[in-house]
Amino acid sequence: MGTSVGIVGFRGYSGAEAVRLLASHPDCEPVLLEHRADSGEDVKLLRKSTIRRAPASPESVASEGLKAVLLATPPDVSMDLTPKFLHAGAVVIDLSGAFRLRTAERYKQWYKEEHTAADLLESAAYGLPEYNRECVRQARLVSNPGCYPTAANLAIRPLVAAGIIDRGAGIVCDAKSGVSGAGRKPALKTSFCEATENFSAYSILNHRHIPEVLLTSGVEEREFSFTAQLLPIDRGILETIYFRLAKPLSSADIIAIYERQYADEPFIRLYEPGHVPDLHGVARTNFCDIGVIADPASGRAVVVSAIDNLVKGAAGQAVQNMNLMLGYPEAEGLL
Repeated sequence: MGTSVGIVGFRGYSGAEAVRLLASHPDCEPVLLEHRADSGEDVKLLRKSTIRRAPASPESVASEGLKAVLLATPPDVSMDLTPKFLHAGAVVIDLSGAFRLRTAERYKQWYKEEHTAADLLESAAYGLPEYNRECVRQARLVSNPGCYPTAANLAIRPLVAAGIIDRGAGIVCDAKSGVSGAGRKPALKTSFCEATENFSAYSILNHRHIPEVLLTSGVEEREFSFTAQLLPIDRGILETIYFRLAKPLSSADIIAIYERQYADEPFIRLYEPGHVPDLHGVARTNFCDIGVIADPASGRAVVVSAIDNLVKGAAGQAVQNMNLMLGYPEAEGLL
């Protein structure tokens, strides 16, 4: 018997991915926490008899021996359940946007809703392990990053820190995601006839993930143009990031910056200079793949960053954070 970890929202795409990962984790076992009636199908590929179920209540923390709870729920549900689970003694990894921003005012600005658990915002650790590892280890509440910001921040932050971007010329992030990024709840835009053989942009200039990129990468909103686009595929995020160089640098020079930053990171893979990743390379993995093509003569550079939105962009990163919080090897159950 491994450490018991509760999952709320296990019928959604990210929640089901978390169940899949924890079911094969050598040190943990999932417990499915029911928070609402649901007429949909149970988690696929898992026999009902192999996974325990319990109500999504603080009492379950004690009765099921839960050390951690993953919330793959909408922000309002996360704001309701998080204080209860923390008070009951479990650590919480929240996959929604409920605790990603630092203030209730900022949350209302971008999510258009009031924050109902604002007292937890200051103590919530932002769960991007490559930059906040020690904060995550010590936290009781971790806010799992959004999928788009994960791919963007891992690509942009080292270059901003190195001072090689001409920030006056701006940074353009052209981001494309599979349909599962919108969640499992039915909607016209993500229905088969609307999405298949189609390609569309949405939330132009006001996507709620923009402040996460600004907060972590250290760029200003006026310097950063972000457009999210819906690909007619089930999963994956590929971001093509354009910028001007502050000084002449080759692709190899820029890759060397990433190599210094990510030399010891288990989930960052760098392509050879002049080559870029695609979605097949990261599907169903917790890797972020990064490639660079630069032209020193014209001062133009392009970085391509690819992740699986359901793994490194959601459940895989949540398990990575959970491992840090519970004292397990960071990559356990993910390689």
